[in-house]
Amino acid sequence: MSNYKNLPAPTPEGGLNRYMQEIRKFPLLEPEEEYMLAKRWVEEQDTEAAHKMVTSHLRLAAKIAMGYRGYGLPQAEVISEANVGLMQAVKRFDPERGFRLATYAMWWIRASIQEYILRSWSLVKLGTTSAQKKLFFNLRKAKSRIGALEDGDLRPEHVERIANDLGVTETEVISMNRRLSGGDASLNATVGQEGEGSMQWQDWLEDEDADQASDYEERDELETRRALLAEAMSVLNDREKDILTQRRLADQAVTLEELSGQYDVSRERIRQIEVRAFEKLQKKMRDLASDAGMTLAQ
Repeated sequence: MSNYKNLPAPTPEGGLNRYMQEIRKFPLLEPEEEYMLAKRWVEEQDTEAAHKMVTSHLRLAAKIAMGYRGYGLPQAEVISEANVGLMQAVKRFDPERGFRLATYAMWWIRASIQEYILRSWSLVKLGTTSAQKKLFFNLRKAKSRIGALEDGDLRPEHVERIANDLGVTETEVISMNRRLSGGDASLNATVGQEGEGSMQWQDWLEDEDADQASDYEERDELETRRALLAEAMSVLNDREKDILTQRRLADQAVTLEELSGQYDVSRERIRQIEVRAFEKLQKKMRDLASDAGMTLAQ
């Protein structure tokens, strides 16, 4: 897998604009072609076949990497880490399992990016608990969901809502928001050199053409996640399933106070049940994903 001929790599000197233009030149693969290439790699260790599978999915890796642009890290390095995850996915891909490569590769790409971000941000300062990691990677989404998009400190009611939704303390929410707010990148920022032909970040968020990146992220990933989740929920009893669903899987999360009233127990007891149920569910999903040849990112 080390012999990748002419594989493009993003560099600060070369400019991301140029890199994006370059990777769009590689053709996307039809299902039958992808299957035959994968078979050649698995059975014959054909590096040319592996190279074609990697280059045809560089757009997918770059698109996923763009979703992590707000952590104050060089975008070229984030994309490079995404490509590392993509190459690992190609190396381990088994076409006989019934998944398309894009579906399988997304897990490896995201895991590679998140590991790089966590290393770069220093876990000593960020904290190592699963709740703190969840806060780190979900704060922006939580802010968007409740309309807290303004810069600066969050309003008290927003802090409380996010803390409840993500299962962390209000102090952790405030601290993490201040850390991340300083690194947000404007969607109107120019990629590469200013001047004629330069493009903005927002130009790369969605491809105008229907291709593997958009099709698989919207369809295959959702179907795969739903299937894994539905099977994994079998490890929970009825109360755990109900509390976890209302707290973490519903469009509008129910507060600890409301569930405390429903079950006539303390808020702390509800929180304990939620945490325990989530840990059980997470372990089961990892086991199922492992059996399917996939890797679930934290």
